[in-house]
Amino acid sequence: MQIVYFSSTSENTHRFVQKLTCVSHRIPLNLQEHMVVDSEYILICPTYSGGGKNTHGHVDTRGAVPKQVIHFLNDEHNRKLCRAVIGTGNTNFGDSFALAGPIIAAKVGVPLAYQFELSGTQEDVARVQMLIDEKITQPEKAPMLV
Repeated sequence: MQIVYFSSTSENTHRFVQKLTCVSHRIPLNLQEHMVVDSEYILICPTYSGGGKNTHGHVDTRGAVPKQVIHFLNDEHNRKLCRAVIGTGNTNFGDSFALAGPIIAAKVGVPLAYQFELSGTQEDVARVQMLIDEKITQPEKAPMLV
């Protein structure tokens, strides 16, 4: 199973993906660049929002999903090939931690497979690698680690 991921100029998600042993494709930073995938993938997406509560007291989700990821998933072909989502973020943002993951999973109709902080730990890398390997050999029985 390949990985499709977005990483800002902070490179946190990119550093994490480099530790995995699988094919990966980075969603371009430039919104003018269009990327199309040709096979099933697991999406890894960081969260970008300041958090906080909206006027109704709920977590403010505006801006949580990067525009580049929205652009990529607006292509129906790309969206249909997504098999799971892994969210990443910073626990300093409390309730907004890795918020893009569950938002995307719900919108696309796929499982939220895992969440990790910043560049992840060695344990995070091992768990995600296991998920990728299981998706390759037994897609219907792959463990969800959240």
